[in-house]
Amino acid sequence: MIVDSHHHIWRAADLPWLQGEMVPRIFGPYEPIRRDYPAAEYVAEATACGITSAVYVQANWPLDRCVEEVRWLREVHAETGWPTAVVGCADLFDEGAAEVMRRQAALTPLMRGTRLQLHWHERPEFRFAEAPDRMKDPVFLRNIAALADLGWLFELQVFPAQMADAAALVDGFPDVTFVLVHAGMPVDAGPAGIEEWHSGLSLLAERPNVVVKLTGQGTFVHRVDRPLIERVTAACLELFGSRRCMWGSNFPIEKLWTDLPTLLSTWQDVLSGRSAEQAADVFAATATRVYRL
Repeated sequence: MIVDSHHHIWRAADLPWLQGEMVPRIFGPYEPIRRDYPAAEYVAEATACGITSAVYVQANWPLDRCVEEVRWLREVHAETGWPTAVVGCADLFDEGAAEVMRRQAALTPLMRGTRLQLHWHERPEFRFAEAPDRMKDPVFLRNIAALADLGWLFELQVFPAQMADAAALVDGFPDVTFVLVHAGMPVDAGPAGIEEWHSGLSLLAERPNVVVKLTGQGTFVHRVDRPLIERVTAACLELFGSRRCMWGSNFPIEKLWTDLPTLLSTWQDVLSGRSAEQAADVFAATATRVYRL
């Protein structure tokens, strides 16, 4: 059993960044995936690799259509049985976000949480948030507080330079689980960059309500980089322990430079030097527990 804790399916017509002119994105040129990526295609790829469950993480539909996104996913699940769980989205800087999330929860029992990307970088194509400190916004904080009542988690996507602020955010909501996306996005492979990432990761690992997702490590290097995967795996297991680490494919984004069997087998090979219990945690048990699969 393998759980994919982070994947997307989509209709290109629903995603502004897959329409019209090419807009620079964090993962580079994306012409090959400017098309529908339906559930049937993902399921065929996933099941061939032994993946038995998968968590859909929002794919940046327009914020005014985030309820429609969940409604569509309910239909996809009824037709295919996938995804197994859903992480949606809402404009957490809007006073009405809590009501939007309640509407999503009423649509389907698949809902497990929400994501609004907070990552900011000096390079415009790397940033999503309008400013590096948006997680301090009082409206945002009130909406994060609403997650505890819903029993939802928050997918936390930040760069290493933002991790101190992220730790303060986590401290304010001990009853909310925070899932650190893409292992904290180690964008700078130089010694100073690695040190900043490791220090920030250590800070977040001290918070027991943070778990880390081993995903997206091709985002900046545009390849399956085994040494990078080894470094990320070693650091996350050392700091968080395997019960707070989980793997995910980030498909179809990583389809830009690899295929699913290559991606998964590389992670499996890196984990092969660990205990069977650690590997089972990373590939299934942690995600099963965190996302209540």
